[in-house]
Amino acid sequence: MNQWPQIHLRDVMQHCLDSEPVDASRTYSFAGVYSFGRGLFVRGDQHGSETTYKTFNRLHSDDFVISQPKAWEGAVARITDEFEGMFLSPVFPTFRANKSRVSPRFLEWYLKRPSVWHEMHLKAKGMGARRESVSADSFLSLKIPLPPLPEQLEVVEWIDDLATRVSEANSEAESAVKRLDNVLMSAFHEITEGAHRNSMNDVAPLVRRQTTIDPAAEYPELGVRCFGKGTFQKPSLNGLDVGTKKLYAIEPGDLVFSNVFAWEGAIAVAKNEDKGRFGSHRFITCVPNPGVATAVFLNFYFQTPEGIEQIRDASPGGAGRNRTLGLKKLEKIKVPVPRYELQLWFDQLYEKVEAAKTTMMQAVEERNALLPSVLNQVFGGGEVE
Repeated sequence: MNQWPQIHLRDVMQHCLDSEPVDASRTYSFAGVYSFGRGLFVRGDQHGSETTYKTFNRLHSDDFVISQPKAWEGAVARITDEFEGMFLSPVFPTFRANKSRVSPRFLEWYLKRPSVWHEMHLKAKGMGARRESVSADSFLSLKIPLPPLPEQLEVVEWIDDLATRVSEANSEAESAVKRLDNVLMSAFHEITEGAHRNSMNDVAPLVRRQTTIDPAAEYPELGVRCFGKGTFQKPSLNGLDVGTKKLYAIEPGDLVFSNVFAWEGAIAVAKNEDKGRFGSHRFITCVPNPGVATAVFLNFYFQTPEGIEQIRDASPGGAGRNRTLGLKKLEKIKVPVPRYELQLWFDQLYEKVEAAKTTMMQAVEERNALLPSVLNQVFGGGEVE
């Protein structure tokens, strides 16, 4: 790309409010602004009697809006047609571009860059992350590289085309992942149909490997993500920092439950690379009896609607840390136990499916990184390969 002249936003757009007094007897359709350049969303209706604001700002297509408290983390957006006539509070100032000089879509792509959000962060006023506010004047003081309007339109067309192709490819990958998940679920139902059920205590009993703490040693911890997303490795604890806390060794192949978040699917099979790691008393480890069940099969069961419902029934209490999986209740859960060779076959299928899904998601991540890289090259003045 050519080196384009740098101008201030105030040279091509202005602070332009359609401010309306709040009518206490009226209901208003409200929008919101996502952070990280993700645009607007429908927040819902708000009655005029439910606010202390004296005015609301009406939105108009192709204008721009920022969230003053969060503009520095990308809460800035072009207003699209579906949000025409909706409202935001006065902390969301709106701006109108001079279309004879700048394409709103060109400006929109420019404002999606994290480097621009960082500039706004430097201009923010106030103390603490949630008090750092970006004023309308600070926003308009940003600089933008601006080519002639025909060249802007060419750039927008090119970036739009790239964004469309990335979105379509990602949608295809998402559909393929769903199809693979359906294959697994169908296979699971096939091998469990008519299978007898036994209690977890008989199939995969609780195993606790309490560790004697050496004050001079290091104890790397293991965590379990919610929603069936596997284990993750936490930093090491120094023996002195462990204090009176009890630690339990976790071995590869263990079926690991987070007793405070198992009801949200925080259940996983410890991987080979998790060897040598530890968990607090809040992590429950069960080991399937050889020839009876596999950890992969049981973990999959507990992520199905039926399985997670059993975990929730065994986790009394309110939300969050007040909802704890009971050891005795876990031991009494009855799980399907198809023939062991069928479970081994399912494990192999699961491994192949997960490998395929991982490859697809890596491709998605690479595609998602492509657009920000291109935007940086375009607006940074570098050549795009």
